Order: sequence, then C-alpha cells, then structure tokens
Amino acid sequence: MKNLTTIICASVLLLSSCKTEFKHLEQVDGKRIAVDSSIEEDSEIAEFIAPYKQHLNETLDSPLSYNPSFLSKSDGDLNTAIGNLMADALMEQVNPVFRKNTGNRIDMVLLNHGGIRAEIPVGNVSTRTAYQIMPFENEVVIAELKGEKMLEMLDYLSKAKTAHPVSGIKIIADGSYMIKNATIKQQQISRDSTYFVATSDYLVGGGDNMKFFADPVSIHSSDYKIRNVMIDYFRKTDTIRSVIDDRYIRQ
Repeated sequence: MKNLTTIICASVLLLSSCKTEFKHLEQVDGKRIAVDSSIEEDSEIAEFIAPYKQHLNETLDSPLSYNPSFLSKSDGDLNTAIGNLMADALMEQVNPVFRKNTGNRIDMVLLNHGGIRAEIPVGNVSTRTAYQIMPFENEVVIAELKGEKMLEMLDYLSKAKTAHPVSGIKIIADGSYMIKNATIKQQQISRDSTYFVATSDYLVGGGDNMKFFADPVSIHSSDYKIRNVMIDYFRKTDTIRSVIDDRYIRQ
C-alpha cells in the first residue's frame, strides 16, 4: 500500500511539473511540380492499367454514327450546323422524357455558342466525339418562362449577335442583328403566355449572363446530361444530316 501511495504521488508531481508547449505555424513553403513528359512512367502501374485503358478506348471510339461533312461552330452567322445538331438532338431526346414526367411539351431549346467545345470532322462519330463537344457535366433543365422573360431573351440575342444554338423557334433579325420577328409554333411570342425552354443548368444559373432565366415560373430537372443526349442521338442516327438553315437569320 505504501509503495502504491509513493507511485501515485510521484506521478502527480511529474504531471504537475509538465508544461504545455504551444507551436505556431511560421512559414509555408511550396513548389510547383509540372505534370508533363518529364515525369517517368511507372512500368508496374502502366502494365496494371493497360487492359482497362484498352477497354475504355475501345468503348469511347466505337462508331455510333457517321458524319459526312465537317462541322464547326464558326461556319455560320446566327446558326451553325453543329449548333443546330445539338439543339435539335436535345429537343428530340428530352421532349419525350419531359412530356412523360409533366404532360407538357418543350416549346424551344436554347444553348450557348461557347458551350460547343470541339468540331466534328468527317468520319465516324463516337462516344469520344460527344465528350469532346461537351466535356462538362452540364444537365438539361426545362425552365418555364413568362412571355416578358422570352422578350428579354430576344433582346439578349439581339445584343449578343452570336449563333447561340436554338430549336423550336424561328427568329428573323435585321442587318444590325436587332430581332424584328420571332415565332414559336408559327405564333408570335405573347406576354400573356408561358413557355417551356430547355437549356442547361449552367445557363439557368446565369451563365453567359443569361439573366432572363432568373425567377422562372417553374424549373424541371431532366436527369439527362447534355453529353448523354448527344451519345443517345448519335447511337440512333446512322448518318448526321445537320445543316445551316433559316431558324435564326438576318434579312
């Protein structure tokens, strides 16, 4: 018992004599390491991933469709063949989903010219093509907009003077890009009506300064990524026939 008491007392004295030391961060050093060809490949890791890489490449490069003419977003004034392709594919693929979920139909599609990130060369079109055109994870959403918001959209397009991809709408601008007529289903846009506009979640959030998407009547998610829209469209289309047309022109 005496020995136990002695041990306890010694422990208490030892603990009470300890002082807490506070350490402070004084300096942080770092350096930039470039990830380039100067870094040697780890042969064991390369050997391990080789079969997975081969399978992935085969999947990405397997032909889905065929493109007979070179498509670029710089080949038109206010509409381009590749932009028309994307907008029409979105209308065709998403409309049945939206109709099934809500009982409504998409009135028009609006995407952004800058969102087209690659050209489509002549030849086979694959899943990799879709990833190159749309490398982002943007999802299709449908915004229900009042007529006055639609008129704000037209004002935005007039000032943009850019071939933003559209589908379901016919727009005629004058020589100075000011829009003088716009119809949906051959009807003039009405302030008293609402319209379902399919677009991307990026644009609904104000991307490309498209502020007219703010405060929509309603917003509907499609759970459908734009890239997947393109892949599904390519898969069911034997040969791409997209061209520059009269959906958005100057007169």
